[in-house]
Amino acid sequence: MLTFDLGSNTLRILEFDCLTQKRINAFEKIVRTAKDLHKTNMIAASSQKAIIDALDEASKLFDFKSHKCFCVTTEAMRKAHNATQVLNTIEIQFGLKFDIISGEREAYLTSLAIENALKRESLISDTYVLFDLGGGSTEITFSYKGIKESKSFPFGIVTMAEKYTENIASKVTEIVSNIDSFIQTHGNIPKKYLQLVTTAGTPTTVSAFIQGLDYEHYDYNKVNGSTLHMNDFQHAFERLSTMPPLEAERYTGTNRKDLIIVGILIVQALMQKLGFTTCVVMDDGLREGVAIANCNNFITH
Repeated sequence: MLTFDLGSNTLRILEFDCLTQKRINAFEKIVRTAKDLHKTNMIAASSQKAIIDALDEASKLFDFKSHKCFCVTTEAMRKAHNATQVLNTIEIQFGLKFDIISGEREAYLTSLAIENALKRESLISDTYVLFDLGGGSTEITFSYKGIKESKSFPFGIVTMAEKYTENIASKVTEIVSNIDSFIQTHGNIPKKYLQLVTTAGTPTTVSAFIQGLDYEHYDYNKVNGSTLHMNDFQHAFERLSTMPPLEAERYTGTNRKDLIIVGILIVQALMQKLGFTTCVVMDDGLREGVAIANCNNFITH
């Protein structure tokens, strides 16, 4: 099967084997779906072109027509007034029908992927705190012995980087405080939930950077299950902030330096709020969760 995750920053595609529960092939492309969304409430023409171009490129790697395809899209399409028009164009051109899923559904599907990844890495898989820092939204899930509670918050790296160009650190602190009422009901979080797990582009990019991997030589096997300390994020922030743009691009990918720098500030704020000094990084995310959910349906039905 093929699963598609059209996020607020990145299009991610996965070819997945239900029997082995492993990825066969994967593709991702920065499309910046949420570009200027906070100003226009529309998916920009440049973003639409980037999405179409990325799908066209992917169609040369995957045969969309011969696979069962499951396609989801998230916060940018939840907010955009022209979402239906954009998705109809995609369906006409590629035969792919994207479902706009809720933040809660996004969090649940991502948690399925994370639990599968934790098992694969021989880590505790039923008790954790998870945050998924996306381009337009951030989902937080508390799981205690398999009992889960999730909430989606409407802030992400694209919207924050575009909306706030000055005093960004103080703005991040202010925006991240929106999670306070949700997390305060969970008591001593590190003691009860044992581990903090994070996914999405910022932590995976920082993990690769700390390991000396550039964007072209990114290796998800090395990133999955890696542990980062708050100091690692600070180190990456300081180095990337002072790097010349072209050198930074080597590590962050094209047009991502500003996003990763803002993302690091958000990650640090989230870790501080949740009370953890370290986090486990996973490359697995929504596209893997969509695959696992639909594999289970195939197996049980």
